[in-house]
Amino acid sequence: MRSGCPIMERPGPSDVTGSDTSGPDPQLAVTMGFTGFGKKARTFDLEAMFEQTRRTAVERSRKTLEAREKEEEMNREKELRRQTEDIEPTPSGSNVARDCSKPSSRGTSSSESEESSDSSDDELIGPPLPLKMVEEPVNHLEEDILGPLPAPLGEEAEDDDDDDGDSEEEENPVQKIPDSHEITLKHGTKTVSALGLDPSGARLVTGGYDYDVKFWDFAGMDASFKAFRSLQPCECHQIKSLQYSNTGDMILVVSGSSQAKVIDRDGFEVMECIKGDQYIVDMANTKGHTAMLHTGSWHPKIKGEFVTCSNDATVRTWEVENPKKQKSVFKPRTMQGKKVVPTTCTYSRDGNLIAAACQNGSIQIWDRNLTVHPKFHYKQAHDPGTDTSCVTFSYDGTVLASRGGDDTLKLWDIRQFNKPLFSASGLPTMFPMTDCCFSPDDKLIVTGTSVQRGCGSGKLVFFERRTFQRVYEIDITDASVVRCLWHPKLNQIMVGTGNGLAKVYYDPNKSQRGAKLCVVKTQRKAKQAETLTQDYIITPHALPMFREPRQRSTRKQLEKDRLDPLKSHKPEPPVAGPGRGGRVGTHGGTLSSYIVKNIALDKTDDSNPREAILRHAKAAEDNPYWVSPAYSKTQPKTMFAQVESDDEETKNEPEWKKRKI
Repeated sequence: MRSGCPIMERPGPSDVTGSDTSGPDPQLAVTMGFTGFGKKARTFDLEAMFEQTRRTAVERSRKTLEAREKEEEMNREKELRRQTEDIEPTPSGSNVARDCSKPSSRGTSSSESEESSDSSDDELIGPPLPLKMVEEPVNHLEEDILGPLPAPLGEEAEDDDDDDGDSEEEENPVQKIPDSHEITLKHGTKTVSALGLDPSGARLVTGGYDYDVKFWDFAGMDASFKAFRSLQPCECHQIKSLQYSNTGDMILVVSGSSQAKVIDRDGFEVMECIKGDQYIVDMANTKGHTAMLHTGSWHPKIKGEFVTCSNDATVRTWEVENPKKQKSVFKPRTMQGKKVVPTTCTYSRDGNLIAAACQNGSIQIWDRNLTVHPKFHYKQAHDPGTDTSCVTFSYDGTVLASRGGDDTLKLWDIRQFNKPLFSASGLPTMFPMTDCCFSPDDKLIVTGTSVQRGCGSGKLVFFERRTFQRVYEIDITDASVVRCLWHPKLNQIMVGTGNGLAKVYYDPNKSQRGAKLCVVKTQRKAKQAETLTQDYIITPHALPMFREPRQRSTRKQLEKDRLDPLKSHKPEPPVAGPGRGGRVGTHGGTLSSYIVKNIALDKTDDSNPREAILRHAKAAEDNPYWVSPAYSKTQPKTMFAQVESDDEETKNEPEWKKRKI
């Protein structure tokens, strides 16, 4: 603050009129509309004002502290007098008096040090303290000691032991597994083949073989554990993969079709990838996938970019803003240069590498910006002909875990990608999307096992990354464990099973939010207003003719129907024979069958067409209808030649003809 800065109240008449008159002009004041016009501006020295205020506050604080110290000394003297009157003066009493006098000196010294510190650096500034605070005696020792009192030596030793135990627990990663509590979400009756959890851990999305995608909101659910939305984004295709983007506003949906979809948090479609031309030989020249998809993954750093792999032997990267064509194409190849189908793909943690596992058992890793040749290629990572269901990178980005269809789980160091670091067998899998994941602290690796129906229970198996020992197991349910997901923020484990369940494992002390939010909420009771006793609309002011009749007994209704001639009329029996009364007989029951039987199967002999025509000549002559009336005046009388029989012809023939015959 600059000292001596003027504070202008109102301009004087000299500022307005430019004259040297010092007195206010009443006429001008009336014209301008406010009084006090023409006063001179006052100047204030702000630094001087602050200094004066500070000194006043310091003086008042010093007086308050002195008064408080005097009262404390008087109270102590009174206490000492009472004690000396009750107890005779002994050495122990003198010691008590001496010990009691020590706090006073300490309090005095502390107050003096407080005075010096207040006066030097942290001087009290502000209004004086209230009278109640001045009058009430305050124990100065309680003011000096802040927080809880220090524990005795024994308790300190116990605390040290507890700290040692905590450090041991921290060193043991099994103690960090949140499996003390669980909740079960009922997705359906078929396999839960996809799980997705947004980065904040607020919403869970599940997909299955029943084509449904269901949304679960932990903050909005109660103890009934019901999904708030269910939809079928890919119609009649099984859902294979669901994943939230790194921003949590989009979900990548990969199904059994050749077109991946992106939907928003509420299930509305954002984009759909284009389908490629299946008649083009080189898959790099078409704009999209031409065969069934396997899986997909979002880029961990770049918003709107994701990767998919398909049965057309390609791995393609896409951008949400450009659904009409892929961004780049990676073509996995064998050592002989032949096509090979990738079964799973993923990004590295920094997004610079793309890893894919293929049906010939190889694992190939490309640089994201170089699509020609893979950067790393291990040709016999798993058994050929088996579908490697998952590859995932550790959080530090140096280790790759692969879950093979040959019932193994392997760990790889991408810096020395010539042999696996560790391998674990005896992990049966029967699903092409059985996955594995790392714990949030990168010390454990988790995967699930599959079982035949009625042949045991599926397990969630934990391996220590450093030694790859099987350190822990959780029996999930009497079905296969297909999907597993360990969220780093919530510290909760989500599991998808083969019998349509999605389970969430958590620990009230080690986990955050998530399932803990909905467990504490009681199930909401259905209101009576929401349920109707009958499924018809009640109109209170309807006319009597529109009112529904009351339900009578069945016996009375039957007696009434018996008296009704229409309702009690005996139904017509089926027609036997060719039919009568315009009704078609029971043979076939259709007009075509009637025509076939009565007309098409007529056995009349029409071998002599002349006789067949002349058979109707008598009737045509007696009752002409079509042709004869038109030519009745111009047509001559019809004369037909008489034809004699063969016997008569031979009788009348000449003798020479008979001889010839």
